[in-house]
Amino acid sequence: MKYVSHVLLGAAAVCLVGLLATLLSGTTDFAGPFVVGFFTLLGMGARGTPLLRAFSFTIWIFAAVSAAMFYPVYFQRVGEFELDQLIVPLIQLIMFGMGTAMSVKDFVGVVKMPKGVFVGLACQFSIMPFLGFTLATAFGFPAEIAAGVVLIGSAPSGVASNVMAYIAGANLALSITLTAVATLMAPFVTPLLMKLLAGQFVPIDFFAMMFGIIKMVIIPIVLGLGFNKLMHGRAEWLDRAMPVVSMVGIAVIITIITAAGRDSLLSIGPALVAAAIIHNGLGYLFGYWGSRLAGMDERSCRTISIEVGMQNGGLASGIALQMGKLATVGLAPAIFGPWMNISGSALANWWRRNPLDEPDAATIEAEPTDPEPKVLAT
Repeated sequence: MKYVSHVLLGAAAVCLVGLLATLLSGTTDFAGPFVVGFFTLLGMGARGTPLLRAFSFTIWIFAAVSAAMFYPVYFQRVGEFELDQLIVPLIQLIMFGMGTAMSVKDFVGVVKMPKGVFVGLACQFSIMPFLGFTLATAFGFPAEIAAGVVLIGSAPSGVASNVMAYIAGANLALSITLTAVATLMAPFVTPLLMKLLAGQFVPIDFFAMMFGIIKMVIIPIVLGLGFNKLMHGRAEWLDRAMPVVSMVGIAVIITIITAAGRDSLLSIGPALVAAAIIHNGLGYLFGYWGSRLAGMDERSCRTISIEVGMQNGGLASGIALQMGKLATVGLAPAIFGPWMNISGSALANWWRRNPLDEPDAATIEAEPTDPEPKVLAT
């Protein structure tokens, strides 16, 4: 396995050299194959390399985005079928998978850790949307792009935050509870925040957005919870399949959005990337210090920092599609999503290398018995 991984990484290096040679020669005709080949081979090789394994999914996302940027026509339609019609069903499938990995025990944390849940949700739905609005205004983005920045800030945390909390050695029980509760609050809180903040950029239909989120999130999660209740212990194949299905689904969603908004990305891409980095970084920072000022223990502060900094880009993309503005409002989720995986992995691994001396008693009491989180790296 290591030999194959080294061969793939070597091939990726060859693609990188080819790309540099192409750029230095002043011709970019072959840049596309070299860029896509580099990320694809790097993603394949990363699976067999401990140092890169945690970043393999993000590398695959970069491969998908690169393909969409260089060859957008192949990711917009197949024959008469518009590929953006796949986005909502894919989100519903991912949310169903999230539901199958959840149980009533995931909500017990609200009772066991009420202060942590309250502080986490307060930071989540105050810091990020207002940061999004501030950055959208400061960068002077076009109205629909600005609305997308507010949208990603108004979305709940995604399940990828649970994976990062696990890697970081943070309070996993609190992380799972925050994600679950924030997701269930999203049909009401996200449209309200969008109406108050993004309504200054584009018209927002509160009830249409609310029912759209219920259809995309709540119904699939409830069905997943029911499936888990009825089939508990009898559908192990689903536990193994859903992470793969979800990762592929997220990659497809980001690819379709990137292809649809390629022209806008070429004109404002660097500014949007800068906004993503600032938004995400300040989310980690304010989330940590906000919970620290609220008197939370160190492990919970790290957890809330990750939960606040990482948003559900897939849900934001689905909302943008339902608004009929995938190519503009949907751009921020497409850019912010991959970056959050990169920064979240880096932060989680840094905290893992700087562990706490002793676990907090509250964490031990609330920690689930499973050795690994049943969550999806999206």
